[in-house]
Amino acid sequence: MPLLQITDLEKSYRSPDGELQPVLNIPAFTLDECEQVGIEGTSGSGKTTFLNVIAGILRPDSGRVLFDGTDLTALSEGQRDAFRAKRMGYVFQTFQLLEGYTALENVLLGMLFGPGRDREHAEHLLIELGLADRMRHRPSQLSIGQQQRVALARALANRPQLVLADEPTGNLDAHHAGEALTLVRKLCREYGAALLLVSHDQDVLGQFERVVRFSDLNQVGGAV
Repeated sequence: MPLLQITDLEKSYRSPDGELQPVLNIPAFTLDECEQVGIEGTSGSGKTTFLNVIAGILRPDSGRVLFDGTDLTALSEGQRDAFRAKRMGYVFQTFQLLEGYTALENVLLGMLFGPGRDREHAEHLLIELGLADRMRHRPSQLSIGQQQRVALARALANRPQLVLADEPTGNLDAHHAGEALTLVRKLCREYGAALLLVSHDQDVLGQFERVVRFSDLNQVGGAV
């Protein structure tokens, strides 16, 4: 059985004039345990909405999202939040680090929503990501690449089964983007996590054995 199995997924938003605007219409999608897949698509195609539905941040209008046998669409918002914290990691395009906290504290705070704080594990992740001398720096004191690594450490902190990455290299130059992608894929393999990464960067997507075009997956044109 796949780790992730999606069937007949639909999601719409209501426009300012009151009309429903379809965003997702995905008949089927699967992801196996430990599989790493790139999703190719342009900005505004609905990729972020797709990830947010998988993560349980958004509830679809119809369809099923089965994660390791659990139907996320049947859970309440609180149940989905708890499930995501324990079973998934999410690397947001804008990182969403808390400015008032250090790199280490940002990772530890992410652990509070899962199994609990594990300082030794948090420090190990940051060291492995080359941030041994940056643990007590706040986000504004870190480069964009270093912030991205803190976000990756936070996503992996609870040893998730699945890591979702939304344009994680979009704010990096070509050199740092390549380094970041290598780290993401390496750590997912080490932790036994599947990876679903969306991007429009062909250099990034070219490193994946399986790449899915979002326009082929999603039967809605002009999504947002």
